Amino acid sequence: MINLIGEVCSNHNRSLKRCFKFIDLCKAMNFQAVKFQLFKIDKLFHSSVLKRSKMHRDRKKWELPTSFLPKIHKYCKKKKIKFGCTPFYLEAVELLKPYVDFYKIASYELLWDELLIRCAKTKKPVIISTGMANYSEVKKAIKILKKNNCKKIIVMHCVSSYPAKLEHCNLNSIKYLSKKLNLEIGWSDHTKNPMLINEIIDNFDVNTIEIHIDLDGNGFEANKGHCWMPNDLSLLKDFLSNKKKIYGNYKKNFSKAETIERLHRSDPSDGLRPLKKIRKIKI
Repeated sequence: MINLIGEVCSNHNRSLKRCFKFIDLCKAMNFQAVKFQLFKIDKLFHSSVLKRSKMHRDRKKWELPTSFLPKIHKYCKKKKIKFGCTPFYLEAVELLKPYVDFYKIASYELLWDELLIRCAKTKKPVIISTGMANYSEVKKAIKILKKNNCKKIIVMHCVSSYPAKLEHCNLNSIKYLSKKLNLEIGWSDHTKNPMLINEIIDNFDVNTIEIHIDLDGNGFEANKGHCWMPNDLSLLKDFLSNKKKIYGNYKKNFSKAETIERLHRSDPSDGLRPLKKIRKIKI
């Protein structure tokens, strides 16, 4: 079974109603979890960055209100879908603890030992993204999590580019990490490419996939080009639901849908269509 996580990022637009719609969307698309992000802009960027950059200051409107957390938790319970969140400041770990089923460490925070320690000590599952990281950095993060009694760790191969180009994905890193770490390795997607998702599932033994999503193209981060819209997700759901039927079996035979068309092939006696046995039938 493929565990799909819908990453809302900042596309909630600070609307609780919109948060609920994301949960509904994830449930309708057979996702196992929905994930949000919890940050405060003044605890995400250094003051010197905020002072000189209006673009960074404007991300204040991207913050998820903490008052939403118990309501999101309750709605996820009602919909029977897991609730995960990425904490971007230390106090966020404790704020999230009563509500989330798992924590997610973003690629940009992978080097922050204290954040890893705080998440690990909650004894909840921790998913880490590894965009921009080399193997030694990933290994160190895992060592910290294990040392602090984190029992469930999922490592997500990731490319921190928005959207990520196919030639930058380096999918063989999944096999490398799996062999070296002996942990579950997943994929955090920024490509918005269904063919790549299929390749990862079929040939890289991946069970956990995170997908950035939006409802309508109006989310604060939707214009970056890496967020899947409902129509995209419907196609993915349809493909994954019918995967076994699509692949069929290892025999070569005609499909039931071709039964009638078989009669309209060229007859071997004269090379003309249809077969002689139906030529006198009025079409």
